[in-house]
Amino acid sequence: MRNSTAFFILVLCFFCTSLVQASDSLLLMSGVAAAPVIEEVAKAFTQKTGIKVEISIGSSGMLLSQIKLGRKGDLYFPASSDFIEMAGKEGLIDEKTIQKVVYLVPAICVPRGNPKNITGLADLGRPGLRIALAEPETVAIGKISVEMIEKCLTSDQKAALRKNIVTYCQNVEKTANALILNTVDAVIAWSVIEHWKPEKIQALPPEPDKLVRIAYLAIAVTRYAGKPDQAQSFVDFLTSPEGLKFFENFNYFTSPEQAFKYIGAEKPAKSENYQIPADWLK
Repeated sequence: MRNSTAFFILVLCFFCTSLVQASDSLLLMSGVAAAPVIEEVAKAFTQKTGIKVEISIGSSGMLLSQIKLGRKGDLYFPASSDFIEMAGKEGLIDEKTIQKVVYLVPAICVPRGNPKNITGLADLGRPGLRIALAEPETVAIGKISVEMIEKCLTSDQKAALRKNIVTYCQNVEKTANALILNTVDAVIAWSVIEHWKPEKIQALPPEPDKLVRIAYLAIAVTRYAGKPDQAQSFVDFLTSPEGLKFFENFNYFTSPEQAFKYIGAEKPAKSENYQIPADWLK
């Protein structure tokens, strides 16, 4: 009996210790667009401050739902301004803590060497091509892709392109994987995925007249943060020269001017509350 009691106390102590450890760490809800970098940044932050960071990576819309329904997460780091604005409007983040981090440019990405000789957005409607887009409802680049298609192509060009779409991907990493696995001929994604797997992926030169806007990654402390001061210290680290260096190593644009130079034109970096047409929704 005594042994059973001792065992129970031991298990209870272990469980309580686990809870304490979990409460001593920050939970970062991060969009996939930052996936190659964010773990390295979190590791450097922990080494510098001793504050542990747990990371949940997923599509921006899915993470926003988890914050809202699960009332969890200390930091929200979605893949575009659209979702940080949604979070603010729904009162899920402290808007005073919002900080822009890096900038992203939508691009047509193809297998390295561009075997199908695709030159621009209108080419994606050529007969026989296999096209992948990200989910427009939950993935930031998916929404911007639809906006580009709807605003920049004729009705016939749109119809031809949509006929070629063979899959909708759950996040930008899956669009990159579709190219790597050669299951599609082209995707619309962030230009930076070229640097995730440069031997496999090529981003085509931008068509300035076909880019309606660029995007930026912004981070904010959520209203559910258990230790908002510690969460804010992560925001400060991420946006410091030390934190941005990790993004520079992966060729992210750390200023709008860098993005404009790449495009060859200046484009807005803010959502216009674009509403996805009903026929694009599930």
